[in-house]
Amino acid sequence: MITLRRLLCFLGVCFITKAALAKDFLITDFGARSGGDFVNTAAISEAIHACHQNGGGRVIIPPGIFKSGTLVMRDHVELHLEAGATLLASTDLKDFPRQQRPAYRSQKDPGGWRALIYANEASDIAITGRGVIDGNGAQQKPDPDSKFKSDLDGRPRNILFISCRYIKVEGIRMLNSGIWNQHYLNCEDVLVNQVNVYNHANRNNDGIDIDGCRRFTLSNSVFDTDDDAIVLKSTGSAACEDVVITNCIVSSFCNAIKAGTESTGGFRNIAISNCIIKPSLHNGPIFGMPGGIAGLSLEIVDGGAMEGISIDNIAIEGTQCPLYIRLGNRARKHMAEAPQPPVGSLRNIVISNVVAYHTGNYSSSITAIPGHYVENVSLSNIQFHNRGALKPGDFINDVSKVQEDEKGYPQPTIWGALPSSGLFIRHAKNIQINGLQLRSEQPDPRIPVIAVDVQGIQIRNTGKINREDSLPFFRGYNVTDADIERPLGWRVNRFTDIKSR
Repeated sequence: MITLRRLLCFLGVCFITKAALAKDFLITDFGARSGGDFVNTAAISEAIHACHQNGGGRVIIPPGIFKSGTLVMRDHVELHLEAGATLLASTDLKDFPRQQRPAYRSQKDPGGWRALIYANEASDIAITGRGVIDGNGAQQKPDPDSKFKSDLDGRPRNILFISCRYIKVEGIRMLNSGIWNQHYLNCEDVLVNQVNVYNHANRNNDGIDIDGCRRFTLSNSVFDTDDDAIVLKSTGSAACEDVVITNCIVSSFCNAIKAGTESTGGFRNIAISNCIIKPSLHNGPIFGMPGGIAGLSLEIVDGGAMEGISIDNIAIEGTQCPLYIRLGNRARKHMAEAPQPPVGSLRNIVISNVVAYHTGNYSSSITAIPGHYVENVSLSNIQFHNRGALKPGDFINDVSKVQEDEKGYPQPTIWGALPSSGLFIRHAKNIQINGLQLRSEQPDPRIPVIAVDVQGIQIRNTGKINREDSLPFFRGYNVTDADIERPLGWRVNRFTDIKSR
């Protein structure tokens, strides 16, 4: 697995070498004007072209507000926004022409490729500085000629890089995209560092979409978004692999850190560490849920394989559900002529040192569908503290009433409140849990852990649980090879209850 230090050193050498040879191109020297309704697309594009023709360098956006349409990045060009500079997206869709369909095919092709900053098959490109990229998202409207809705309706992204190599995005602030904020599709050797994203202007306002990329590091950044904040996807045939996400503070009204839903090429070797997930600062209209839907989501529903995932040192405050792991079968094609994807696989997941507190009552879950299994999941040193205050009738009491929902959109709220307060496991093999602590702030009458159709489960070193009723700690249905250790201080003699159905 690629290390953060190795990638940083590699990219650092690349950009230090470039900086030594760089020449600056000030956009105002090419006719760019700050303020007013003047659209600077042509002037800034001319500066980018001149920089590229000169062998590379920096295109400088000085302090001021510069309105623009699509800017196409070229090889060896660094777009540098000085402190006090704002690159403001035009609100006229004509300033964002639909780009030609790239060679790399993706499930997002039908939406067309519109963006404020765009690149396809470029190498050694960068966006840096202490300035702002503002997508003017509240004013961005769908393409009236589009036959598609939702995230395929033609609204422009702030950044869209397709099949590019050696990318650095560092230091900037990004706001108010028309749709996804920054989308890296089939890219390699990428560093996104010290960015600040605040994205609450429109529907589908993701923070960053890492889509079928290889050797990608995201570090030291802050996200506050309406839709998913940090998202790994595979909307085409390329896997998302060798990805490091570390030292980030994340807020979302949907999913804070997520892999999926699109999973065609799969996910391999993903390391997520040292992140804080907390409630959003935004108090205006929202499209998600207050506090966020899920803290950590791992999803395979359109085929593909997910394996080699490491998550460590995560603090979660206030989301509805701390952890959601799902193998489903939505089976969406990544392009019309592609074959129907088979059910994918989800295995070899290690999650450690997670504390989630003041969360909602949507239980964490590890689930698949009949005939298929999530495999080899290890949880260690995990604390889930939910709000509780439930009474009978507020939750599903019968596990047989928890729908399989094989084809549905993967999200913990689909089920409602599950029969378990802490963890619901269904269709799984080899689940190892060590050092689990489950607590409710107010009474919660549900069983802490429920397992259904599970082959091999071990639960050890469970901390004291604040319950005084006669229900068991663990209830299993069609569970084999179970090794469940009594929780600390558990007074009820029958702490496990394993049934057949």
